[in-house]
Amino acid sequence: MEMEPTNMLKAGDPSRIKVPPVSDLVKEVRAYVVEMDEQLWLSCVALLSGGHLLIEGPPGAGKTLLAKNFTSAIGGEFKRIQMTPDLLPSDIIGVSTYNIATGGWSVRKGPIFANVVLLDEMNRATPRTQSALLEAMQEGRATIEGVSYDLPRPSFFIATQVGAGSEGTYPLTDVQIDRFAYSTAVGTPTIDEEVEIISRTDVVDRSLAEPVTDPKEIASLLEAVRRVHVSDRVKGYIVSLVNAVRGMRELRRSPGVRASVALYKGSRALALLEGRDYVIPDDVKALAPSVLRHRMVLRMEALAEGITPESLIERALSETPVPKE
Repeated sequence: MEMEPTNMLKAGDPSRIKVPPVSDLVKEVRAYVVEMDEQLWLSCVALLSGGHLLIEGPPGAGKTLLAKNFTSAIGGEFKRIQMTPDLLPSDIIGVSTYNIATGGWSVRKGPIFANVVLLDEMNRATPRTQSALLEAMQEGRATIEGVSYDLPRPSFFIATQVGAGSEGTYPLTDVQIDRFAYSTAVGTPTIDEEVEIISRTDVVDRSLAEPVTDPKEIASLLEAVRRVHVSDRVKGYIVSLVNAVRGMRELRRSPGVRASVALYKGSRALALLEGRDYVIPDDVKALAPSVLRHRMVLRMEALAEGITPESLIERALSETPVPKE
């Protein structure tokens, strides 16, 4: 389904609830990042819904640039972790160290203790190291030597992965994939886009986006999202849509309950970005592809017939009755 992030990020009618400063954030980040509107839109939704984002695409497509400037625009702390086969769980989470001078132990927290963490080429890390992220992504905390430490608020993970089957990769497990609320893909830029990219090189090399908000305000918006109303009819629509995909014979792996949860939370965030304090079915429709596609694995016969996850999602959207208020 085609998404229109530029439309979805416009401020709402003045009579509706106050819209967060997303338009300023988008404008600031766009000065540094070329043609990544969908990825920027999903970053906003993921941040406000407490979810995480998986981005697929070739090297050099601007994924790191997006993450760094997005973090700078929200006034947060950014950390980048290059995922490699020799990376250990303690390299990510942290470790207790003994200080000879003081004769005591101290905790050295790992790079996941930041507002935005980029997990670059995540599928190059071993399953053991990948699994070390599960607690942090699901519960917003990490355990070091038996003691749990809360991650800063907000805490948002953006992961990239290289093409499946590439040398030195380990496929993400079903459990790991399910921890990403949303997914998107970037492709090779067009000639015009690449000209624009090299035209901005000097600016990008010298500076980052200016902060337009701060983590404290983002944390308050997270609470505001939880107060957005979702009617029983829309909740039923979310579950019916996920079940419509789940029952398709073309799939050998189908979306689980976390897909419904991600649609529910993301729709509330999108409603807030639109200036509404209630969710409408169009919010669910807009997010459905990014929530469902990475949770779907097609059977070989379906792949041979040229069927894609996107086409199945389109079918589910067209066949699932939309509630009327």
